[in-house]
Amino acid sequence: MVVSQCLGFAACRYDGTMAPDEFVEGLKGRVTFRPVCPEMEIGLGCPRDPIRIVLVQGKRRLVQPLTGKDLSARMRRFAQTFLGSLGGVDGFILKARSPSCGIRDTKVFGGPDDKTPLAFGRGLFGEAVLARFPDLPVEDEVGVSDRATGVEFLARLFACRQA
Repeated sequence: MVVSQCLGFAACRYDGTMAPDEFVEGLKGRVTFRPVCPEMEIGLGCPRDPIRIVLVQGKRRLVQPLTGKDLSARMRRFAQTFLGSLGGVDGFILKARSPSCGIRDTKVFGGPDDKTPLAFGRGLFGEAVLARFPDLPVEDEVGVSDRATGVEFLARLFACRQA
């Protein structure tokens, strides 16, 4: 199972912290984890200047407002390479609200310095995961913390392992 590395495996969040997760912790010893931090993998350090999803000419871009860097191409290349190298994988637990890993609740801004998001959507890595593995269980730590969603996730994970 692929998991965001910050969810209990390494202090790799933008602010140098880790976000341990009870659900992920409960799976340790029961599943083989493949932790990944897409932001570290594309060369961003830790701690690092925050990144965000910004609409540029109607297209979603991954930018680092303080430096002005557009990291979209690097993130998309990494996602394609990493996901293509996985071989057998049976599910994903990704970091909620992350501009890289988010699967539903990532803030999307109209500009790099905007204070209020225009919408909520997917991070670039999370988007690639959902596109490449539409039949696998993919959830974030907020989703699996809900009892019903967590049980459904585990049932789907078990079903994928049996297939």
